[in-house]
Amino acid sequence: MKIQESAENYLETILILSLKKSYVRSIDIANELGFSKPSVSVAMKNLRENHYITVASDGNISLTDAGRTIAETIYERHTFLSSWLTQLGVPSEIASEDACRIEHVISSESFEALKKHVSMHTDKL
Repeated sequence: MKIQESAENYLETILILSLKKSYVRSIDIANELGFSKPSVSVAMKNLRENHYITVASDGNISLTDAGRTIAETIYERHTFLSSWLTQLGVPSEIASEDACRIEHVISSESFEALKKHVSMHTDKL
């Protein structure tokens, strides 16, 4: 399931947008990430070809099961790490930026161990 960090970010963004809106289009992704529409279009083509998303005739973008699995994994890591770092006293903006980098490189094993450790020592996360 290892894909490029940029693809993970796109999938996570699609997930987040789909939680806020009933539809997600390329322009929504471009606006959210601050990327150009052509860059997003190329990325959507690659994600579609790799079966991570589907694009309806009206332009609505949906995650496939494989895409949703990756997006949910990255989103869980981001929210957990951001919250944890904030609780450790890191300013929220820095915590979010750091979590965004860490979420892509931490192994499943290390992340699960971290979650287990934190849950044993706090019930806040």
